[in-house]
Amino acid sequence: MRAEKQYLVTEVETHLKKSDYVILTNFAGVTVADVAELRAELRKENAEFHVVKNSSLRVAAKALGLPEFEESLTGPTAIIVGGDNSPGAAKVVTEFFKSKKKVEVKSAVLSNKLLNADDVNTLAALPSLDALRGQLLGLLSQPGTMLVRVLNAVPQSVVNVLQAKIRADGEA
Repeated sequence: MRAEKQYLVTEVETHLKKSDYVILTNFAGVTVADVAELRAELRKENAEFHVVKNSSLRVAAKALGLPEFEESLTGPTAIIVGGDNSPGAAKVVTEFFKSKKKVEVKSAVLSNKLLNADDVNTLAALPSLDALRGQLLGLLSQPGTMLVRVLNAVPQSVVNVLQAKIRADGEA
């Protein structure tokens, strides 16, 4: 392999190693300003947008043992990688596609599993990682809170009875 091609394949491999997901998109008709806007939105999710050659992506994916996504490697291809919030990156891309009507998701690989465009839309509908952590924390703390309330109910009842007795004696 020529040195230039080897450099391109190595660069794509470096991008693919940044996260456990990669989203493949078709970016035909996207302007430089659109790409800059998309990259700024992706940066908030610690994700990156890279235009790659299909042949380099094919070789790099095979070298890394990623699932076969040959049917997605038609036309201009860009990849989105990086960060640990794949639903957040998917959400940014799908919302960008809806607003610009230019970028379309071809497919994705998440934890070495091939996803189609519909699966990526489902992934985008998931809550963010921080929201999921908050929901989990709420679920984990709920039994403890309920136990404290039950344990506190008997002493609170005794206090309420004593306060009622004191009020009744004060009124008499």
